[in-house]
Amino acid sequence: MRTARRMAEADGWEAVTVRRLADAIEYSQPVLYGHFPEGKAGIAAAVALEGFDELGERIRTRRGRARAPREVMNRLAEAYLDFAEEWPATYGLMFDAPTTLAFAVEETPDTMKQAFEEIVTSVSALPVDAAKETVAEVVWSALHGQATLARNKRLLPQHKAARLRVLVDLLNT
Repeated sequence: MRTARRMAEADGWEAVTVRRLADAIEYSQPVLYGHFPEGKAGIAAAVALEGFDELGERIRTRRGRARAPREVMNRLAEAYLDFAEEWPATYGLMFDAPTTLAFAVEETPDTMKQAFEEIVTSVSALPVDAAKETVAEVVWSALHGQATLARNKRLLPQHKAARLRVLVDLLNT
């Protein structure tokens, strides 16, 4: 997974092939297919799940013991946006690329549910009169929009901190 992720971060996910990955880790392609019968789709799902695990852990760690809504939201936003910036290909695979992974269904892998639960836990600090899962979806959507637009160079990089402040201010009004 580390090698596939490094390849994707260096050259884009489309550059990751079973042949190239097998050569890089010095395995034969049949051995790699033995581990991932779905081929590249299975590798993509495994890399994405590893990313979800890391994102959830980052949110949990960054949130720490913060309780004040503004601080919790600030830490959530920083953890999420920093992950997206640090791992753009992995982030794109997790949220933008077609994979075999599905959100919001019974079959959603636990790792994905746990990462989303970290967002739910974070937004629980907000004084909003709505289901926490709905609030989490709205906050996640706002963060995803910023992450995606920034990754695609649609936002001014020098405004990153100001955008984060505005979002946290809006969430705390």
